[in-house]
Amino acid sequence: MKMYETVIGLEVHVELSTKSKIFCGCSTAFGGVPNTHVCPVCTGMPGALPVLNRKAVEHAVAVGLATHCEITRVSFFDRKNYFYPDNPQNYQISQLYFPICRDGYLEIRGEFGKKRVGIYEIHLEDDAGKLIHEEDGKGSLVDYNRSGVPLIEIVSRPDLSSAKEVIAYLEQLRMTIQYLGASDCKLQEGSMRADVNLSLRESGSSELGVRTEMKNLSSFRAISRAIEHETKRQAEILQSGGCVRRETRRWDEAKGQSYPMRSKEDAKDYRYFPEPDLPPVVLTDSWISEIRKKIPEMREEKRERYQKTYGLSDYDIDLLTESRQTAEFFEKTVSLCQKPKEAANWLIGETMRLWKDRGVERDEMPFSPEHLAALIRLVEEGRINRTTAKDVFAQIFARDVDPEAYVEEHGLGLMDDEEQLWDMVKQALQENPQPVEDYRNGKEKAFGFLVGQAMKKAKGKANPGKIREILKKML
Repeated sequence: MKMYETVIGLEVHVELSTKSKIFCGCSTAFGGVPNTHVCPVCTGMPGALPVLNRKAVEHAVAVGLATHCEITRVSFFDRKNYFYPDNPQNYQISQLYFPICRDGYLEIRGEFGKKRVGIYEIHLEDDAGKLIHEEDGKGSLVDYNRSGVPLIEIVSRPDLSSAKEVIAYLEQLRMTIQYLGASDCKLQEGSMRADVNLSLRESGSSELGVRTEMKNLSSFRAISRAIEHETKRQAEILQSGGCVRRETRRWDEAKGQSYPMRSKEDAKDYRYFPEPDLPPVVLTDSWISEIRKKIPEMREEKRERYQKTYGLSDYDIDLLTESRQTAEFFEKTVSLCQKPKEAANWLIGETMRLWKDRGVERDEMPFSPEHLAALIRLVEEGRINRTTAKDVFAQIFARDVDPEAYVEEHGLGLMDDEEQLWDMVKQALQENPQPVEDYRNGKEKAFGFLVGQAMKKAKGKANPGKIREILKKML
């Protein structure tokens, strides 16, 4: 039986974080009332002329620089002609012949090791509208709010060979773009979408097989499942002596299978020709240099700095630097309290737990670094214990309360009356003569029990360290 290997290339569409659309001034905000973020330009009215959004160009160049691409000094727009209800112009403005970025790469890591994935090109284009299909299947509605939202399409080379590599590539790409602030890359909102081009070839062969393209992939889970399904489907066809058809397939996540949409088009099918209403995009060295200077410290740079500056573990650093927002929040907190390990523990432990428990979107910080730093100081100064601190933090997370004011208002501070603490420890010893005798006979565990009894007397408001100190003196 012949053995086959999987070859995968990706076309990733990313909506850029501009306030207005790529060729007009309409809002790009997600979730508006259908057909309210529209104008004659983005609805394809006759005589309406496009004007290029400068910020979209800068975002595209920044992504190109961060992915080691060559920046095209003079790029052009082209019309990609096709007829579909969500495409009001009956063409899409894209870049076929002179894309804005070319020949880059992205490095990925995983259980497969380290791998460099080539980027063939990155081009700018406008997004189409959105079809909303009625549940009874009797019709479809069109929302043009998304029509004209600026996109970059990032086309990889066919360097990927498994679902795990694909997910690693997409995660690294998403993280890179989010760090740049070029897009929020929310798959659930469609601001990051991936089309998978997949083929099989005989193991050891350098000749590519016939590929299919899979669309409608709206999550990493769907992408992974679609790759595994399509790999199996093509293998069964080839092993039975059949031929794989070059076609576009739609993935049905609910059924866990794909089905053909249409035969795969070539560029000639779209009848590309130069866009007559837009001048060339000329990128000078000074403009590119200006964009490069605005690129923030990226994750790998942060990782190295965190190791040197904060002395944190690789595990802590990995979690803290997963997003630029979390990393910047951590750094601000540390600048206020000078306790990097404590700040890391609160963000990695309680914050991530509450994100999950309360269904808050990851990286959304509903509280300020000032209040987290203040809570850390309260614990470090012995004014509250860690059990109380967790309760206070839940209130900080929920309502961003001032921890000092909250502790004072609710009487949560630790007892500092020395005489009162001695009395409580004395009572605990008097009420537990057997554990006292056990401790004096060498049973160390009895000491912990007595600490707990004394803390109960103090209703958890005593400093455990102080209780231990007094208990040892009494015993």
